[in-house]
Amino acid sequence: MSTPRILAGFVPHLYRIQTLAAEDAGMSEPWRLLAALLLLLPVAACTRPARPELPDGSHAHTITVDGRERAYRTYRPVALPGGPVPLVLVLHGGAGSGAQAERSYGWDARADRDGFVVVYPDGVNRSWNAGPGCCGLATRDGVDDVAFLEAVVAKIGRGVPIDPARVRAAGMSNGAMMAYRLACDSTVVTAIAPVAGIVIGDCPSPAPVSVIHIHGTEDHSVPWSGGPGKRDNDGTGRVPIRIDGPPVPDLVAGWRDRAGCPLPAERITGAVTTTTADCPGGRVIELVSVAGAGHQWPGATRPGAAAERLLELDPPSVALDATATIADFFIALT
Repeated sequence: MSTPRILAGFVPHLYRIQTLAAEDAGMSEPWRLLAALLLLLPVAACTRPARPELPDGSHAHTITVDGRERAYRTYRPVALPGGPVPLVLVLHGGAGSGAQAERSYGWDARADRDGFVVVYPDGVNRSWNAGPGCCGLATRDGVDDVAFLEAVVAKIGRGVPIDPARVRAAGMSNGAMMAYRLACDSTVVTAIAPVAGIVIGDCPSPAPVSVIHIHGTEDHSVPWSGGPGKRDNDGTGRVPIRIDGPPVPDLVAGWRDRAGCPLPAERITGAVTTTTADCPGGRVIELVSVAGAGHQWPGATRPGAAAERLLELDPPSVALDATATIADFFIALT
C-alpha cells in the first residue's frame, strides 16, 4: 500500500486520539488539528527515499547530457574503505569501449587492492572529441565530452563519497587525448595518465595536474618523434582523424615548463626509461618510454590475433604493466 493511502487511513484515528487529549487540555478545534498533523511529521520523514547508492561490483549506467543519452560502466569494490575515496576514469581508445577497457586493462583488480572506484565511460560511436579534428564522429558532431565526463563524476559522487582531490583520468590513444583535454578545459581531475596520446588543439592554461605519460618509441599511429600518424587524414571526411603533434618528449617538457618544474631525473630499467620531475605544489610530471613498443597499452590483455590483424593493432608490450605503473603514480601523489 502506498504512503498516501496509509496516511489517509491513519489520520482520522490519530486525530480522534489527539482530540480527546486536546479537549482535556482545553484546546479549540483548529489547535487540535494542528497538534494531530505535527504528530505525523516523524512518519512522513521516515518515508523519504534513501540516497541512491553506487552498487558494488561492475554495472552499466546511462546519463543524459546535452540532450544525448550517454553510457558508462562503474566498478566499486565490495570492501571499499569508509569516507571519501579516489575515483579513476579510464577512457578507451578509438574504436574501443568502456566494456573493452574494463576487460583489457586490469583496473578492477587494482581497485580491489587499493580501495577506489573506477568508471569506464563510452565515447560517442567509440570516439572522443579531444580537440579540433580528432577524433571520429564525436569531433565531427561537436560532442561536448568534457561536460559528459564532469556530469559522470558528479553523478557518481551522489552515490558514493568521492574525494575531489583524488579524481584522476587515464586514457589510451584517443582516450589519452581526452585525458589531456580534461586537464586543458576542466578542473575536475587532479592527475592524468595519457597512454599513446598527445594534446590535440590549444591548451594555453591547463589545470595544475600531475601527469604520467606512457608511450612506445615505435608507435606509428601517434608517433614518438612527432608528425602525422599513419591514420591521420588532416581531420577531414566522415571520420576525421588529425594526429600531428610535436615529439612526445617535447610535449611533456612543455608541461614541465608551464608547471615550473626543475630538470627531471632519469632512470632506465631494461626497455623502460622514466624521467621524473618533482614540481612546485606537490605536482609530478613523468614520462615513461617503452623502447620498441608500438601503439598499445603495455601489459594489457591481447584482443586476439584476428582482431589485431583486422584493426591493425600492435601487440601489448610485456616490458611494463601500465595499469600498475599508473596506479602506483596516483597513490604516491600527495
